Amino acid sequence: MAETKTILLDVRGVSKAFPGVQALDKVDFRVEKGTVVALMGENGAGKSTLVKILSGIYEKDAGEILVDGRVANIGNALESQRMGISIIHQELNLLLNMNIAENLFIGREQKKYGFVDKKRMHREAAVLLEKVGLDVDTHTIVRILSTAQKQMIEVAKALSLNANLIIMDEPTSSLTETETATLFRIIGELRLRGVSIVFITHRMKEIFEISDSITIMRDGKTVANLVTRDTDEREVIGHMIGRELKDIFAKGEASIGECVLEVRNLATKGFLKDINFKVHQGEILGFAGLVGAGRSEVMRAVFGVDKRESGEIFIDGQRVRIESTVDAIHCGIGFVPEDRKEQALILKMSVKKNLSLAALDKCVAHNLISDSKEDGMVDGFVKTLQIRTPTTDQKVLNLSGGNQQKVVIGKWLAIHPKILILDEPTRGIDVGTKKEIHSLMSQLARQGVAIIMVSSELPEVLGMSDRIVVLHEGRVKGELSRGEASQEAVMKMAISDRR
Repeated sequence: MAETKTILLDVRGVSKAFPGVQALDKVDFRVEKGTVVALMGENGAGKSTLVKILSGIYEKDAGEILVDGRVANIGNALESQRMGISIIHQELNLLLNMNIAENLFIGREQKKYGFVDKKRMHREAAVLLEKVGLDVDTHTIVRILSTAQKQMIEVAKALSLNANLIIMDEPTSSLTETETATLFRIIGELRLRGVSIVFITHRMKEIFEISDSITIMRDGKTVANLVTRDTDEREVIGHMIGRELKDIFAKGEASIGECVLEVRNLATKGFLKDINFKVHQGEILGFAGLVGAGRSEVMRAVFGVDKRESGEIFIDGQRVRIESTVDAIHCGIGFVPEDRKEQALILKMSVKKNLSLAALDKCVAHNLISDSKEDGMVDGFVKTLQIRTPTTDQKVLNLSGGNQQKVVIGKWLAIHPKILILDEPTRGIDVGTKKEIHSLMSQLARQGVAIIMVSSELPEVLGMSDRIVVLHEGRVKGELSRGEASQEAVMKMAISDRR
């Protein structure tokens, strides 16, 4: 006879509307004690809205939430924590100018004789860091840590709250394979202790590795509840997008022309050395390598974000001087960075203002910004890229991650680039939007745009690239044609220590 588990979280018929958008429509969602539930759905499906209701950021319009069998009215974040719910948001919630121990116990400082007991806080913080496999001094200021280290601190903070339910929103998006394995080990230990996990990710492999069950949302509704061991990737994707997805990597054929961009002997102080590569008209050049290999640093140096110590850049055979991002734009280079919220968008500005930001010169009439020209350009990209927004005056922070990424891409398409750099273009993006972006890349290549793509997902690099450059510790370790490339060949170069 199968064991019946106790329901820890029971969401019944919860709805939430915003002006012009029904974000949640009578959503049902259950989490049993000591289980891992994968919460899946395309960007805009309603996952983030549901999480924000459970964390007390939003108030539901209708329905009820039961925690441990009792009706829960979650009015704010503290009430959510008191009910044993801890949220690890995709946008990390850390105070960058404070140290690790202070971040772990913010609002819950340990005290002795009425004063903050810093020694005890650092002692307990060290124990928490050991649990998540992070070997860093607890006095370290959070600002100087890597994104992966910050993510593990968020996990440690959740452990410090002794939560019964931990919701993890894209927790592995910035983690290495080793760090992801550590996180999964921690999740396994928590499950054995009766803690429940809601795991939100777009990485299918992780879903089938870590979850017991899968709840799928689409258009603000719950459309499926599946037992992980009884389903497969095809069924999950079918529920997510409401149709069969035959080919995620929609790589089309393009005629590869003359060399558009050549980088010779590029170096930056203390890291990048002797970086050489070319990219041609209509070509998609993939950059692969382990986290920390220098892929993003190469792109930032080419685009003028980071200062080069040496090296030359040629466009259409002519040596160009790129000392700033303005120089790069004038040379016809567009750059979609890996962190759209920190590096690519002005979140409190509208969709329209973000889309037109890099191409305001195309919206000018009589030395003034023409609203009609700006609206015409922006409306065109909203339609072409299928950006889901009630209006172009909507603040971009209110869009789903996939639609935010489309805004970033649209911003650079507005300058009509001859070279487009895409750094992690589908990170945190659902499979449907991922296919749209891949199709767009192929379309741009057919139009003669030279594309450079950085990705941590090897299947994406292999599926979309005409050639692949592999980096290791700030150096180019080799180059592979599409015919030569395989997962084994790329990884052999990526981990090689040979100079």
